[in-house]
Amino acid sequence: MKLNQLLENIPFENEKPIVDPEIKGLTDSSSEVEPGYIFIAITGYQSDGHSYITDAIKKGASAIIGEKDALECPIPYIKVQNSKKALGTVSAIYYQNPSHRKKMIGITGTNGKTTTSYMVKHVLEDIGYSCSLIGTIQNIVNGEKFETNNTTPNALRVNELLADSTDDVVIMEASSQGLAEYRLEGIEFDLCLFTNLSHEHLNYHGSLDNYFEAKKQLFYKLKHNGTAIINVDDFYGEKLAEELHQKGMNIYTFGESRNADLQMNELNLTHPYSVHLKENGEKFPVVSPIPGYHNLYNTTITYAAAKAFFGERQSIIDSLEKFPGVEGRFNIYRLPNGVTTVIDHAHTADAVLNCLQTASDSKTGRLVHVFGFKGQKDMDKRKEMIKISTEISDQYILTLDDLNNVPENEMIEHLYELQNEYGNDKGKIMKDRTLAIEEAIRLSEEGDWVAITGKGHQSYQQAYAYSVQSDKECLQLFLSKDTE
Repeated sequence: MKLNQLLENIPFENEKPIVDPEIKGLTDSSSEVEPGYIFIAITGYQSDGHSYITDAIKKGASAIIGEKDALECPIPYIKVQNSKKALGTVSAIYYQNPSHRKKMIGITGTNGKTTTSYMVKHVLEDIGYSCSLIGTIQNIVNGEKFETNNTTPNALRVNELLADSTDDVVIMEASSQGLAEYRLEGIEFDLCLFTNLSHEHLNYHGSLDNYFEAKKQLFYKLKHNGTAIINVDDFYGEKLAEELHQKGMNIYTFGESRNADLQMNELNLTHPYSVHLKENGEKFPVVSPIPGYHNLYNTTITYAAAKAFFGERQSIIDSLEKFPGVEGRFNIYRLPNGVTTVIDHAHTADAVLNCLQTASDSKTGRLVHVFGFKGQKDMDKRKEMIKISTEISDQYILTLDDLNNVPENEMIEHLYELQNEYGNDKGKIMKDRTLAIEEAIRLSEEGDWVAITGKGHQSYQQAYAYSVQSDKECLQLFLSKDTE
């Protein structure tokens, strides 16, 4: 593909290149440049891609796209207002707009994205469609699994994955940061799902309204005949539905609200977890495969998405009952002493509330909660998480999560400050996460529940007393000890 073909939809601020070389690839990493490539220089958090332009030229780049004033380059230099946005546009054109050729489902919201994405994938595959999945835990394309560093990869990687996919459907988690940084620029969707919005990532966005504005951008990526499926029990969901409706877009709403297109009634929070849905005046039961009030919403939005895509009600309902769950999302382990443990990724106040409330509703004894906070992340939500734990759990242990370059002693000091201000006498602090989990189990008896939140499927970033790599491995170690 020629350079000027790639630049057709990009507004650039200098003269059109006189030479029009054949472009053999794209990259925003100078280490990946090969002869004939375009190098897109992006200013990142840790480094500035413009500093590597000389390296890219030495490696044979045919053109450079960047934001800085026109440089003296022996090859075409295209100055743009936003390199990240340009990367998305150029990537989509280079890979011949792969999202236009696919059935695309995008999912956004504070909580429930991952569970919903796997649930939708399960139902559609059970019905007979093959599905790619791009999300928090991993990327799955053509049945092959790939590790991922971000919930939403950058625009180049997204287009590469879409172009490689031979699956019928692509399901994507869309993070607020990914949307704000144009990682989905040039991608279009058939269905966009909104789960909910609550306090999260304010260290990045600055305010809830800014956070919402970022999330909202997904729905302006709908194809001409695409549909937005929205939880209108959520304040921001209702706001989103009103805005999209005023713009004449296709929306389908769900929730307990009487105004919802798909109404949720008779929510049963004990086994078997279920909800009665009312659609077009007809009422019918749907069993949720996972416990918890929040998972009744995840089940309902999955039903709505599958119904919009496939249309056959009973097959969807039957498939939902067989959903096996998601790694790190309310995974339950029964210990030989009659204690039930649950590992959950919950790292927002709402998610912790949902997890602890579900565990509390299920226990016959006491509830012990083990949790911590990630360094350099939104600090405002921490006090709410502690308050929730003090209200619902019978005992809690504050411990370390990922430090993210915050000194350990500084984080421990911060935990004591939080405990003194917002905690109560039910709480204690143990800096070693594995010892904290061991202590929680030691304190528990038959009928008790131990909830371990924050990490879910994620691996530990630092070493602890026990040589394990995750909360799951830690529990398995204690399980093996009990059976020896």
